[in-house]
Amino acid sequence: MHIAILTFEGYNELDSFVALGILNRIKKPGWHVSIASPSAKVRSMNGVVVEAQATLHDAVTADAVLVGSGLLTRDVVADPSLMSQLKLDPSRQLLAAQCSGTLVLAKLGLLHGVPACTDLTTKPWVQEAGVDVLNQPFFARDNVATAGGCLASPYLAAWIIARLEGVEAAESALHYVAPVGEKEQFVSRAMSNILPYLPATVLQAA
Repeated sequence: MHIAILTFEGYNELDSFVALGILNRIKKPGWHVSIASPSAKVRSMNGVVVEAQATLHDAVTADAVLVGSGLLTRDVVADPSLMSQLKLDPSRQLLAAQCSGTLVLAKLGLLHGVPACTDLTTKPWVQEAGVDVLNQPFFARDNVATAGGCLASPYLAAWIIARLEGVEAAESALHYVAPVGEKEQFVSRAMSNILPYLPATVLQAA
């Protein structure tokens, strides 16, 4: 099971690394989470350089893809050579987007007729792309999920885990990273945001 986190130049560390940490709470053979980038190294909005663990081609073939945000997302969506490589397909992949990552999915035509979540800065750009923006932290329909606000990234990670490994696994991953003394409340609040958007088959297995 490969989960790729698309991480571009100017990326937001909270989007890529928080999700990476939570997703890697699943400890089982074959579960692989990677930072996927268009180049060997990318620099964050705050100057943190990270080496890519996977390519964009690897992301296209992954079981799940999380599109992180960053300062240069509008440059990403304006680059035809880059966007043409992102042949993402919700019929065979789980797709999740954080903040301005939602703009990437919108420009790829993957949010047609689907409302979405994003951050306040990106909101008008996503609306210009013809997508209704919701005033909430998380929304999912079928195999596509979006989140708005940097600290909503645990919701995307938990949604991916719940879809692939079940609700109990998602709750366990969140419980591990939650603040001491607030673990139950943290998990309850996070799960309350994603449970309404999980398929009945996932909920029945919980």
